[in-house]
Amino acid sequence: MTEIWMPLLQGLGTALSPMNLAWGFVGCLLGTMIGVLPGIGSALTVAMLLPMTAKVEPTGALIMFAGIYYGAMFGGSTTSILLNTPGESSAMVTAMEGNLMAKHGRAGPALATAAIGSFVAGTIATVLVTLFAPTIAEFALRFGPAEYFAILVLAFVTVSTLLGASLLRGLASLGLGLMIGLVGMDSVSGFARYTLGVPELIDGIEVVLVAVALFAVSESLYNVLYEGESDGSVHKMTSVKMTREDWKRSVPAWIRGALIGFPFGSIPAGGAEIPTFLSYAAERKLSKHPEEFAPNRGQGAIEGVAGPEAANNASATGALVPLLTLGIPTSSTAAVMLAAFQNYNLQPGPLLFQTSADLVWALIGSLFVGNVILLVLNLPLIRIWVKLLRVPKPYLYAGILVFATIGVYGMRQSSFDLVLMFAIGAFGVLMRRYDFPVAPVIVGMIMGPMAEKQLRLALSISQGDWLVFLKQPISASLMVATFLVLFVPYILRRRGIRLSEDD
Repeated sequence: MTEIWMPLLQGLGTALSPMNLAWGFVGCLLGTMIGVLPGIGSALTVAMLLPMTAKVEPTGALIMFAGIYYGAMFGGSTTSILLNTPGESSAMVTAMEGNLMAKHGRAGPALATAAIGSFVAGTIATVLVTLFAPTIAEFALRFGPAEYFAILVLAFVTVSTLLGASLLRGLASLGLGLMIGLVGMDSVSGFARYTLGVPELIDGIEVVLVAVALFAVSESLYNVLYEGESDGSVHKMTSVKMTREDWKRSVPAWIRGALIGFPFGSIPAGGAEIPTFLSYAAERKLSKHPEEFAPNRGQGAIEGVAGPEAANNASATGALVPLLTLGIPTSSTAAVMLAAFQNYNLQPGPLLFQTSADLVWALIGSLFVGNVILLVLNLPLIRIWVKLLRVPKPYLYAGILVFATIGVYGMRQSSFDLVLMFAIGAFGVLMRRYDFPVAPVIVGMIMGPMAEKQLRLALSISQGDWLVFLKQPISASLMVATFLVLFVPYILRRRGIRLSEDD
């Protein structure tokens, strides 16, 4: 255990240095504000800040991005409870019980259990990250090119499935990202490919540019074109104090939510939406007050807020495990954070714990500090977050476009980059309009070149033998898992259709 606790203490010391503590506070504050504002999201914020933090020291910048990530998860419950408008998609479940509690004068306890539950779950998940991330990284060192390619293929399929409304649309978005990732100089042969004779494309298309275009620009344009103004009203606030009965019902829900959420964030097929729904289902099943839940037309059950919010935050923290140890993002924000690592010439993966151990442990240490900062921020400042919702949408999205334009132009001072950003942003509007997920595009663009490199290495080592992916036990198991993820749901659906026809 010494080899874990000593680096962790050093990481905590780094995270508590005045400058890094300031970056962590800024990240948590921004993340909470973004979580409160509906439809913005942590991925958009991190993407928008990427070009602006190019000169910031890597440890401080990544600590700030991590603060934005779990701060947005932390703050997303406010609009869910007060306005029935989730600031993040993972806060959808919270809206079911939380808004019902608010309508019956219990907005305070609902917001309090969400804030405290996020703190408890975040702390539990951070302890689990501390204990298991180095072990996973050590195990990952046994992976060769064939195993890495197989796990990347599995990640492509699972991420596309979870981040999209359907497997086909998710894979289509992924394919678009893979295509964009191929543009530019081939790292092996040195030849330019798919540049269409445009000199600016020889160095490839910047990941930051595409992330800003798809998340910031397309989100702003989409809301201007298609979203009407919200007609929700803020419910009257009550005391944020929880009764003894509220504590009694919330504590077990927090622990269960943390234990449900962390594994889903940690595996390369995670995502916060699934564990929040599972946590809600578990709380409904285990509750001694089932009549209070929304489906039973009750007044809102506090454990229906506590469990999903804990699962949500634990999943967000758990997502750092595959990101740091395998270099695989399991959420939109993790995908943009992967781009942030690459901005600083850092490649997340098993070697990161050896080449940049100080940075990794400082980032993990900042999670403990960040959870305390978030609790301190959220409990006394709930009324202020509610006031942020009154910012008119035209000013909000105009500001986002201004910051996106300044940030992208500042990268290379290229007017071509601005044209490309708005062109990709306009295409992103069409993707959103027809329900194609944008996150797999970023995943494909970042991980596509990695998969291509591992594929070439594996075939080079095996002298062109494509069966190498089935001869190694780990890669063969991963390929079988990919096959099952692709085809088992289709087979089950077809079988269900046939059974219904027979009936």
